[in-house]
Amino acid sequence: MVFIVDDGVFDAPVDRVWKYLESPEEHQHETILSQHVLEQQGNAVKIRAEVRRPDGGKEEQVWHMAMDPPFGFRLEVLEGSTKGSKNVHTYIPMGDRTKVIVTGDFRVQGLDEEATRKATLDYFAMVFAEDNAALKRKK
Repeated sequence: MVFIVDDGVFDAPVDRVWKYLESPEEHQHETILSQHVLEQQGNAVKIRAEVRRPDGGKEEQVWHMAMDPPFGFRLEVLEGSTKGSKNVHTYIPMGDRTKVIVTGDFRVQGLDEEATRKATLDYFAMVFAEDNAALKRKK
């Protein structure tokens, strides 16, 4: 496991960030090919997702997400090459902008600590850019 902290600032207020996160039609990522809710209880949801791996291949993963709007969410990977990874996304309102801080323990099967850190931070940079661009389009 590799402990990672990363952050960024969205060019959108926290209410727009949450509206976006809760809209499957709008909240899309190049690496998440499909998602299917397996079960939901209150703010907790178990999702089966087909994702694109960094090598271009595809795999199924199962995630458990616990939403805590508008403060953030917790995500644990239950199945797949990142099984056991756990992270928390915290949202901090800043007027017309929102800071996000991601903290967690990450693992990627077949990668050492340095490669896991690089792969995780590269992934976060990519999805942050996708999210920020989508939020700017929805002003």
